[in-house]
Amino acid sequence: MKKIVVGILAHVDTGKTTLSEALMYCSGNLSKLGRVDHRSSFLDTFSLERERGITIFSKQAILHYEQTEFTLLDTPGHVDFSAEAERTLQVLDYAILVISGTDGVQSHTYTLWKLLRKYNIPCFIFVNKMDLDGADKHIVMNQIRTKLSDGCVDFDDMQSNEFFENIAVCDDKLLEKYYETDTLAHSDIAGAIKHRQVFPCLFGSALRLDGVQNLLKCLDNYSQMPDYGDEFGGKVYKISEDSAGNRLTFLKVTGGTLSVREVLKSPKNIDSEKINQIRIYSGEKFTSPIEVQAGTICAVTGITFAKPGDGLGTEKNSALPILEPVLTYKVGLPAGVDAHTALSKLRILESEDPQLNIFWNEPLGEIHLRLMGEIQLEVLQSIIEQRFGMHVTFGTGNIIYKETIANKVEGVGHFEPLRHYAEVHLLLKPGKRGSGLVIKSDCRDDRLDKNWQRLILTHLYEKTHIGVLTGSPVTDIEITLVSGKAHSKHTEGGDFRQATYRAVRQGLRSAQSILLEPVYEFFLEVPNENIGRAMSDIQRMSGSFEPPISNGEFTTLAGTAPVAAMGGYVKEVIQYTRGKGRLNCSLKGYEPCHNAEEIIERIGYNCDNDINNPCDSVFCSHGAGHTVKWNEVKDYMHLPSVLAKPKSENTTVHGKDAFAKYRTQEDLFALDKELMQIFEQTYGPIVRKNYNKTAKRHVAALNTDNQNHRKPTPKYDGTEYVLVDGYNVIYSWDKLRYAAEGSFDGARESLITILSNYQGFKKCELIAVFDAYKVKGGHREIERVNGISVVYTKEAETADMYIERVSHKLAKNHRVRVVTSDGLEQMIILGNGALRVSSRAFQEEIKQAEEEIRRIISDTCNN
Repeated sequence: MKKIVVGILAHVDTGKTTLSEALMYCSGNLSKLGRVDHRSSFLDTFSLERERGITIFSKQAILHYEQTEFTLLDTPGHVDFSAEAERTLQVLDYAILVISGTDGVQSHTYTLWKLLRKYNIPCFIFVNKMDLDGADKHIVMNQIRTKLSDGCVDFDDMQSNEFFENIAVCDDKLLEKYYETDTLAHSDIAGAIKHRQVFPCLFGSALRLDGVQNLLKCLDNYSQMPDYGDEFGGKVYKISEDSAGNRLTFLKVTGGTLSVREVLKSPKNIDSEKINQIRIYSGEKFTSPIEVQAGTICAVTGITFAKPGDGLGTEKNSALPILEPVLTYKVGLPAGVDAHTALSKLRILESEDPQLNIFWNEPLGEIHLRLMGEIQLEVLQSIIEQRFGMHVTFGTGNIIYKETIANKVEGVGHFEPLRHYAEVHLLLKPGKRGSGLVIKSDCRDDRLDKNWQRLILTHLYEKTHIGVLTGSPVTDIEITLVSGKAHSKHTEGGDFRQATYRAVRQGLRSAQSILLEPVYEFFLEVPNENIGRAMSDIQRMSGSFEPPISNGEFTTLAGTAPVAAMGGYVKEVIQYTRGKGRLNCSLKGYEPCHNAEEIIERIGYNCDNDINNPCDSVFCSHGAGHTVKWNEVKDYMHLPSVLAKPKSENTTVHGKDAFAKYRTQEDLFALDKELMQIFEQTYGPIVRKNYNKTAKRHVAALNTDNQNHRKPTPKYDGTEYVLVDGYNVIYSWDKLRYAAEGSFDGARESLITILSNYQGFKKCELIAVFDAYKVKGGHREIERVNGISVVYTKEAETADMYIERVSHKLAKNHRVRVVTSDGLEQMIILGNGALRVSSRAFQEEIKQAEEEIRRIISDTCNN
C-alpha cells in the first residue's frame, strides 16, 4: 500500500481543520462529522483549542482511501504558532494549502508558500468557502497565479484539452510531449506535481463537503510515494507529553524499519536509549505496533535526548525554523514558588519547543522567554497552569533586537595563563541580510592541526554570540577560522574555548556594529476615505509602502514597518475604519534599527563590563598571566595578522640566504620584529651593547670590516649532536600521537626505538629530552638506552629550558641540531648558534634512514 504524509496549512480562519474533518468523513474514516464552531472537531483535542476554535498544536490522523494510506497532519494557522507549523514541514511528502475563496491570498498564506518552496514540498491548493457571497473562482485563480506561481492549474475539469495545455506550458519537456500526442500521461502529470512544476488547484466548501471528494481523488491519483533506503533513518519534528506524563517523541521513519526495544543513538553519538513503545496516533486514539516501516509517522516513548529537528540513524539534523519569535517577556512567579524550581519546569516546555528560548537573567534574578505574540502568551499561561500548577504572569513584551557588522575585521583571541596556551584568529565579514551566522574554516593544516580546528568550530557553534552595542545576539555575519596556534604540551581543550570566545568579541569590538530590529511586511486594506490616515500612520511609524491599489470601495496598502512601531496598530485600524479595515502582518526579517541611538541608550549595555563575555585576552609574562585590553591585543599576538599587507618581494629573504647576512643575535631578531617581540614578552628584555651617538656609523662599518666586529667562527671537532624534544615530536607525528592516546609510555618507548636506529645509522650523538611532569619522579634522570641519551627533566624544568642550556654549551665546539616545532624554542636555538629542524622534516629524515637501512640489509642478504 502506498504511504503518503500530507500536511494541511493555511492562514488562520480559512477552514483548515474543517477540511481535515471533511477528508476523514468523506473517505469513510470518520463516522460523525465534527465542527470547530460546535467544539466537536476530531483533531482539536486540547481544551483551549476547542474554546478558541483555533489549532495550537499539530495533530495527525490516519486516512485510508483506495490503495493509499494517508497520514494527515493538521498544523496551526495562527502566525503566533507558525514555528510549530514549520517544524511539521520537515516530514511532509505533500502539502494542501487552503485559501479562502473570499479573502484570497493573505499575508501568512504567502509566508507559508515561501516555506513550502524552501523545503521543496509539492503542493495541492484547495480554495475553501466558495459557497459564501463574494467568492469568485476566476478572481481567486488569477490572484493565485499572480502571487504564488504560474504553475497553478485548475484541476476541477481534468478532461478538457485546455486542462492538458495549461499543464504542458509549465515545463518544456511536457510541452514537447503534448505537441506530439495531444495529451499527457498520468505519470507525466504526477511527476510534474512532485517536482513542483505543477500545483493542482481545486475549489469547494469543506463545511458543505463540496469538492472534498475531488480533492481526495486528486491526492490519490497524483501522489507518489518517496523512495526510502534500507537502513534506518528518522526525523524528529515534535516533542510532547501524554496524560500520564510520558515524554512522546514524534518522528517520521525515513528509511528501513523501527522496532520496539531498538536502541537509538543521539545525533552526536553521545547518548543511546531504548524505545519502550511505538504509537501511531489518529486524533486522541493510538495503536501500538511492534514495528513500523519507512514512511510512517509515529510517536515513541523512552527517548529523552531528542529534540525537534534532530536526525536519527542516516538522517541529518535540520536547522531551526526560520520564523523565529521577535518578542521577549519576563515571567512573573506566584508567591512561594522558587525561581530555580520554576526554571527547571519551564525547561521541559523548552525541550518541546526550542524556540521558547527560556533563559535565566543572572544579574536581575529573572526568568525570560521568547514568544511570537499575545495569543501564544495566553496559551502558554494556560499550559503552565495545567501541567505544573503555577499561575504565572508576564510583563510587557520587549522587542528582540539583533546586531551585525558593517566592515570586515580580524578578531584575535589569546589565552595564556601559566601552563595554558591557545591563540585564535577569525575573519568576520558582513553577510547578506537574513543569512544568519555562517561559520567555516579556511585554515591550513600545517598552520593548525585539524583536531584543534574542529574544536574551535565546535565552540563557535555552541554559543549564542552577543554584540557589543546592546548585548543582543549577532546575525548576518560570516565567521571564518583563518589561523591559530597551540602549544605541544600546554594546550588543553578549554584553552581554545576561551581564545575562540575572546576572538569573536575582540572582532566585534573592533568592527563597526549595526543594531537590527524586526520588521513586518504588512497588507492594509481600508475604505477609500481612510487611505490618507493610513499612509500618514505608516510614515509616522518609520515604515515604507508601495503605491496604493484601489479596488472598488477599498484601497490596499502594502509595505514594511518596524515591529516595535506597529504593536497594537490593528486595534487603531478597527477603530478609525469602524471595523471595515483589515491589517495582516508577517515577519519579513531584520533591518537596521530606525531609532538605534535611543534603543542603545535605553538598554544601557556596557560591553567592557560584561565579565561573562570578555573582549580582552590573557598573555603570559615572567611566568604569570596578565590581561591585555582588546585594542592592544594585536600588539601582543603571536601570529601575524591575516589582513596585514604582504611584504615586498625585494625585502623578503628566503632559505639559507636569510641567515647568511645575519650572524649576531641582534641581527637575527631584526630579521623578524614579531619574533623579537614574542621573545622579549616571554623571556624579558634583551641586553644589548650600549651604542653612542655614532651608532649608525658603527653599524655601517660592519659591512666593510666584519672581522673586527664579528665573533670568531667556532671550530668544530667533527661530532654532531641531535637534541630531540620528545613530547613535541610525539604530538607532531600522527602515528605516535594516536599511540599516545592509548598509552603514553608505549608512545615514548616507540620513539626511543626509532631514534636508536637513526643514531646507529647516522653515527651522531642523540639526546632525547622529555618533560618531568609527563613522567613519575621530580629529579632529573639521564639514561643510556641503546646508544642514545634519554633525559627526563627535573620537576620545575621544561624540555625547552634544558635544550636551550645544553645547545648553548655544545654549539661552541660541535655541530648541533635541535628537533622541535615550537616556534619560540626554534628562535632561541638559532640565537645559540644551533640549527633547528622541524618535527615534520625530521620525520622525513627518519623515513629516508629506514629505507637506506632496509636497502643495505637487502643487499647483504642477496650477496
